[in-house]
Amino acid sequence: MTNGLPAMDGPGPSVDPDRLRRDVEFLAGEPRSRRRSPRAMERAEAYVHDQLLRAGWRVERQPFDLRWRLGSTDRHGHRALALKPRLHHRLRGANLIATRPGAVDGPTVLVGAHLDSVSGSPGADDNASGVAVVLETARLLSALPVPPPVTLAVFDMEELGLIGARHAAGELNRRHRVRGMICLESVGYFTDEPGTQRLPAGFARAFPEAAAATRANGYRGDFTLVVHRRSSAAAAEVWRRAAAAASPALPGLLLRDPRPDGPAGLLIGLAVPPVNHLGRSDHAPFWNRRIPALMLTDTANFRNPHYHRPTDEPQTLDFERLAAVTAATVTTAVSWPGD
Repeated sequence: MTNGLPAMDGPGPSVDPDRLRRDVEFLAGEPRSRRRSPRAMERAEAYVHDQLLRAGWRVERQPFDLRWRLGSTDRHGHRALALKPRLHHRLRGANLIATRPGAVDGPTVLVGAHLDSVSGSPGADDNASGVAVVLETARLLSALPVPPPVTLAVFDMEELGLIGARHAAGELNRRHRVRGMICLESVGYFTDEPGTQRLPAGFARAFPEAAAATRANGYRGDFTLVVHRRSSAAAAEVWRRAAAAASPALPGLLLRDPRPDGPAGLLIGLAVPPVNHLGRSDHAPFWNRRIPALMLTDTANFRNPHYHRPTDEPQTLDFERLAAVTAATVTTAVSWPGD
């Protein structure tokens, strides 16, 4: 047992798929974006803030006002590019950071997901699914008598180039040492149909073992991809084993990004597009600051035909498997391997 939760070989914490569904249905009622649909974004932010408070967490809204930031476009469209550069003159947004009252002030494990969606898409999978896991994590951890060293984050402006996470990575590490980070990026779409899982161009050459495992599985989109680096390899294995304990229907496919943590890894990714796909979400700014991190994903546009489209709606998600994702995430957060 770890902080009252099952260890990685146990059955996993009890997660309510109906709560996950309700969270996703509320958040994915319409597109939400600080720039393109600010009222919807404000409603979504207020909902997340309220749910975290109800779960007994202390919530801090951390606004930011940034000028001349290189990012990307949040226009809708099914095709995702590793780089969609755009220079933003001014960006004003806010992250939500939640901590448990009574938690020890020290190194923390961060569990985070982005709240915004692209224009024209309600973003059920991308990324109401990830935020729903954060909210359910808050509820489960609130039941522990001793608050574990876990911090929760809901990031703004991921679709504009990881803007909120880039800001938060620096702010959080100045206040507390972040010893590990779990990023939930599009985690709710699964299918058992053969031939539904696609691979990026050049992926098989860069990652032959993962490509072979996908091929042997009939290219079924029935797994969660656990992207990690050497610094977070042990945490990735914790997550995989916890997912297997939570549900036999949720295999975890581990994929190691060969790049080093720090700025050198970022520069290598610019030169090797198949590798750069592994840094397309809010874990990347933490890697760039040499913080061990995982990205959990259903692989987004490489599986989900509704990615960045108006059809990315709650009824397309698998909430039973999303519950297993949550259970494995909670177990990993409270039993993150030592430094």
